[in-house]
Amino acid sequence: MLTRKIAPGFSTTPLMLVLGLGIASFTNPLHAQEAAPAAADARIAAALKEVSAAHVQANIEKLVNFGTRLTLSAQDPASISAGRGIGAAREWIRAEFERYSKACGGCLDLKTDAFTEGPADRIPQPIQITNVYAVLKGSDPEGAKRIVLVTGHYDSRNSDTFDAKGDAPGANDDASGTAVSLECARVLSKLKFPATIIFLTVAGEEQGLNGSAHFAKMAKEQGWNLEAVLNNDIVGGNKDPGQDLGVVRIFSEGVPAAADEKQLHRIRNLGGESDSASRELARYIAEVGRAYDSGVKPLLIFRLDRYLRGGDHYSFNEQGFAAVRFTEFRENYNRQHQNVRSENSVEYGDLPKFVDFDYVARVARLNAATLAALASAPAPPANVKIVTKDLENDSTLKWQPSRASGYQVVWRATSAPDWEHAQDVGNVTQATLKLSKDNVIFAVRAVDNEGHRSLPVVPVPER
Repeated sequence: MLTRKIAPGFSTTPLMLVLGLGIASFTNPLHAQEAAPAAADARIAAALKEVSAAHVQANIEKLVNFGTRLTLSAQDPASISAGRGIGAAREWIRAEFERYSKACGGCLDLKTDAFTEGPADRIPQPIQITNVYAVLKGSDPEGAKRIVLVTGHYDSRNSDTFDAKGDAPGANDDASGTAVSLECARVLSKLKFPATIIFLTVAGEEQGLNGSAHFAKMAKEQGWNLEAVLNNDIVGGNKDPGQDLGVVRIFSEGVPAAADEKQLHRIRNLGGESDSASRELARYIAEVGRAYDSGVKPLLIFRLDRYLRGGDHYSFNEQGFAAVRFTEFRENYNRQHQNVRSENSVEYGDLPKFVDFDYVARVARLNAATLAALASAPAPPANVKIVTKDLENDSTLKWQPSRASGYQVVWRATSAPDWEHAQDVGNVTQATLKLSKDNVIFAVRAVDNEGHRSLPVVPVPER
């Protein structure tokens, strides 16, 4: 019997290793500890303290001051010079990314993804749509191929989707999400990570998710290894009765939008409707929330989005990427998609005075912590399988290694929302646990010597 020294938060259950074969066999996995949060990385924790509500407020107010950011609004040189319209907002966002890059010695690669869209349902005539983003390339040549991304949409609208001239302040929807991307870029660009982080702002959301759809298709066509997308849309903490400033909702799809018939058949047979890559990302965010004090708790909502609404994360889901949506707990629909006005003592319009800037900063910290944790972790194990050749009560999992120090098997009851138990299995590629695969859901994740954890990967059957 051998007891191994392992990373913080890992079980020290005695284990039997078949050395050379990369196999671990556990005599009593029921003694494995409950799944504990990863130990906080001191470097990440220090960076989170740099997130500033004052910076968030300044960015939101600046975006509102462009008058309108409707995708159909002006973007000619004169309007940009005058500081009105989506073109002026676009150029300011680009300048902000440039400023952050200058502060870190040119660490950010600034890019635009511009294309012509329409005519379409909410686009009466062809219009240029431009996504603006900054890339913090990973410091490890191999690890840099892995990408995690945060996004918000910088376009806005009022009561009329075609009103290109009227004011559309969009303080909460979605200057707040844009401010999260900007603040994450400002803070995290001061650090280096093995994997790549992209700070994205998209346009065309209010016209039909146009900007995110184009960007997600580009990522798919170019073969990006895009592991996680964090979409922030309406994270302003609207100041109204019933709001809970202690939580932020995390929406995630169950059955993947990109699933083919074979995958759908497997999901139906094995009860995998709550184990999409996006749902594992949501659980990861919850774990990060337990490890780092962001000031806001992730509230996991196991559905794609709210009733009658949609968001940019779905564009990435359609291309097969793991993507979730961050949204405040309670929305006020008088503040969204409304002309600024007062009727019967009710104020309408999406103005900065209704935004809680401290709340947005807390959401930004949670985003930054998640991005940093993922970008610091080793790649997830590949080709994870669970052996189903014979009828047996033991469960054997196999995987292809990543550049990790070890691996951890996690599991939960089929009716449980989050991982309940964890077992360190060492630097192996196969593990057998005396638990019936019929009774629980398993996953495998990679770990490094500092305790950073990858996203968990749920196995598929191998016969």
